[in-house]
Amino acid sequence: MSYSDADYQKVVNSLKKRSNGATTADICAVTALPLSTVRELIPKAADEYSGHLRVTQSGEILYHFPRGFISKYRGFGVSLKKAAGKLGVFIKKALAFLFKVWIMVMLIGYFLLFVAIALATVFLSATSKSGGKGGKSGGLGLLDLLIRLWFYSEITRSNDDYRYRRKAKKNKRPMHKAIFSFIFGEEDPNKDWYPQLNKSIIAFLQSNNGVISLPEYMVFTGEDSLEAEKSILSFCSKYSGSPEVTDEGTIVYRFDELLLRADSRNFKELSPGIQRLKTFSSNSKNMNAGFIIINAVNLVFGSYFLYQTLTQGPLTTELQYQLASKMYAYTHFFLGLFTQYPTVIITAALGIVPVLFSIFFWLIPLARYSILKKDNEKIKLTNFKRFSFNKIWSALKKIRTDIFSPPCEECRPKDLNAARDRVIKDIGAISSPEVETDEYGETTYSFIELEREKKALNKYRVSVDTAKLQIGETVFDSNV
Repeated sequence: MSYSDADYQKVVNSLKKRSNGATTADICAVTALPLSTVRELIPKAADEYSGHLRVTQSGEILYHFPRGFISKYRGFGVSLKKAAGKLGVFIKKALAFLFKVWIMVMLIGYFLLFVAIALATVFLSATSKSGGKGGKSGGLGLLDLLIRLWFYSEITRSNDDYRYRRKAKKNKRPMHKAIFSFIFGEEDPNKDWYPQLNKSIIAFLQSNNGVISLPEYMVFTGEDSLEAEKSILSFCSKYSGSPEVTDEGTIVYRFDELLLRADSRNFKELSPGIQRLKTFSSNSKNMNAGFIIINAVNLVFGSYFLYQTLTQGPLTTELQYQLASKMYAYTHFFLGLFTQYPTVIITAALGIVPVLFSIFFWLIPLARYSILKKDNEKIKLTNFKRFSFNKIWSALKKIRTDIFSPPCEECRPKDLNAARDRVIKDIGAISSPEVETDEYGETTYSFIELEREKKALNKYRVSVDTAKLQIGETVFDSNV
């Protein structure tokens, strides 16, 4: 079995949209699945959904489903398999949701816990008598002042400001999704790029007599000549293509089987797609800044408790409580009411765990940001090359590099001049250009050899007998 359940579902969904029937080439063009896979899956769909076969004059089979798509496979076993599949999807989504909630609980939960401990310490310090258990009289210095100012500012906010914040909160995305977005980013906007790219190439082939050249292929992929030569052979393997040589000695790639289709729509123009740039996060800058501040607070408090447990250790005497930091002393005393090992709990739960979480909370986005910058620069260069290759293939003579002006941000590499030179170099690997200087002193490039190859390609494309590559009229219908 060379296919997955997802592949099979793609085939079934594409068949549902073609009430008049479809050939393997039609389904291949829509799904971008290899022809061998489509040939294997269509009969399976025809069997499950009681499809009928129409044999055309060319011998091609047209599959249609006059009775709709009601599966003939029923019963407890089939229902159980479908239920298990749905359960698996549900469990996967549930685990992803729980993971996001766990991250939120760790970040916000520790923040609220530490703030509560700090406020309780301030309150107990202010109300306790000097010399009592818990340490020296007086506040917590700078930490005490900051907490008091923060607490005061919160309780004295106006009702109007409170209503404004409540209204703004309604427009924000869920907290667990926002935090997850900051750490792990958004879904890849180009996750379906390669299937879409293959669909575009197949559509171009079906509208251009099933023939494509290497430069045209490079317009779609943005690859240099060596990469394109390798990938076009892989494309030939998937879609039953083969290299051919024209009378003029030009290599072209021919895909006859993709022309045996019922769909007659045409897309003759070269239309290189644009990959979208990846975003670090869809959160607002203020929201991400808030997460950074909250995590910093957690790191400071976690480091504080970890340091105190390493330097102060267990507090067992009155003198130790008096000499210890007040927040640590109060926390140790409170936990000592419930357990014999308060220091262990403080070390693990209030020290090691929040410190490690806070470090990874910063390291993961930092590493991701570095990778994302490189990925986006690569996307920009590839998009720019697609756009520029198309410009060259359309003109071929007297080309100045300033015509390679990026139409959008996704096509604008950081070093534009280097990217322009790269384009000339990549095309020059196929056909060496003639370099001249025009009347304005600007360097121009003419691809004379490539122009001859383009004429040979067009001549070969016109010579293809498409009449032999049509499915023709129906000569047999299994439904009759």
